[in-house]
Amino acid sequence: MKVPVIRQFFENSSPEQLNATLEVLEAFCEFRGVSEAEIDVAGEMITNICGALEVHESVKNGAEPREALNAFSQKVMGSIDR
Repeated sequence: MKVPVIRQFFENSSPEQLNATLEVLEAFCEFRGVSEAEIDVAGEMITNICGALEVHESVKNGAEPREALNAFSQKVMGSIDR
């Protein structure tokens, strides 16, 4: 997870675009012949897209974009510390 990437996805992509990209990446990971390295890269992208979708949802529910990004980051960091 990279907060700058999540911020970029959030600022430049709609939830619909992110969901469409997510579907493509998930399908790509299921192809035979995809290497572990490619799956790792796709997995990182999927993680960042899911983060951006969560930030979009928080903003939709009334949070300020900066607060939503910070809250998401703290939530992830809190789960890592456990």
